[in-house]
Amino acid sequence: MTFTRRLTLAAFAGALALGTAMPAFPADLIAIITPAHDNPFFKAEAVGAEAKAKELGYEALVMTHDDDANKQSEMIDTAIGRGAKAIILDNAGADASVAAVKKAKDAGIPSFLIDREINATGVAVAQIVSNNYQGAQLGAQEFVKLMGEKGNYVELVGKESDTNAGIRSQGYHDVIDDYPDLKSVAKQSANWSQTEAYSKMETILQANPDIKGVISGNDTMAMGAIAALQAAGRKDVIVVGFDGSNDVRDSIKSGGIKATVLQPAYAQAQLAVEQADAYIKNKTVPKEEKQLMDCILVNADNAGSLETFALTN
Repeated sequence: MTFTRRLTLAAFAGALALGTAMPAFPADLIAIITPAHDNPFFKAEAVGAEAKAKELGYEALVMTHDDDANKQSEMIDTAIGRGAKAIILDNAGADASVAAVKKAKDAGIPSFLIDREINATGVAVAQIVSNNYQGAQLGAQEFVKLMGEKGNYVELVGKESDTNAGIRSQGYHDVIDDYPDLKSVAKQSANWSQTEAYSKMETILQANPDIKGVISGNDTMAMGAIAALQAAGRKDVIVVGFDGSNDVRDSIKSGGIKATVLQPAYAQAQLAVEQADAYIKNKTVPKEEKQLMDCILVNADNAGSLETFALTN
C-alpha cells in the first residue's frame, strides 16, 4: 500500500468517526485491454501502454480479451467498476465492440482505440490505427518484385470480423491484380493464428504443389506458413508478412521470410496513453478521432534495425 493510499484511508476512517460523508476518490487508473499476449504484436501494445501510463503517474490495469467480445464486455465492466480514468483498447471486433465502448462512454470513461477500428464514430475519443491500406500496398509491391511479376500464389487472411483483415487484403489485391501473370490459387482465413496457418498451409500445399509465393495478413500467420513450407522442404517459396515482429525479423535475417510491413504497435499504444492523459487532465480532444500512422517496409536491407515493432538507428 502506498503512503498516499494510507493517508487517504486514514482520512476516510477519520471522517466516518466524525459522522462526515466523504466522496470516493478512485486511484488514477488506466485500463489497457488487448487480445492475447501470445501474439507479440499485442504484447508490445500492452507493454508500451503500461510503460507510458506509469511514466505519467497512473496505475495500469492490463487485461486480455482473447478476441472474445463477451469477455471484452466483462473487462469494460471491470474498468468501470474500478473507476478507471480511461481505457486503451485493441478491440474484439469492429461491430461487436461498439456497445462495449459506448457502455464505457455512458459511464463517463473515455476510450482510446488502437490498432483496430470500430464501425462507429463519436463513441471513442480516438481511434489510432496503422495505415493498413498503405502498408498492404508496400508489402504487395515488394511481393510482386520478389515474385518476378509471375507465378501462382496463396493469400492467408486474418479474422474475418476484423476490419484490418479486409483492408489489408484489398490493399494487396489493388496492387497484385494489375499483374495478370500472378495467379491466386488459394485464399483462406487462418484467423491471425500461427497454428492454424501451419495447418492451412499444409493442406493448400498438397492441393497446389506448384505455388511460388505466400502473402500473409500478419506475421504470426506468415510464421506458420514458413514453418509448414520448410517442413515440406519448400525453401523456394516466397513469404511476405505484415506487422514487423522480432520473429519475422529473425526469419528474414536467416533467409526464410523475405519481407514484412512494420506497423508501430508500441508507438501507437504510447500515443493513445498520451492522448488519454491530455483528456483526463484538460479534456483535450485530438483534432481527428481516426488517426492513421504510416507503415514501413522491412526486408533484408533494414531487418537488422528492427526491434519490438520499431526501427532503431
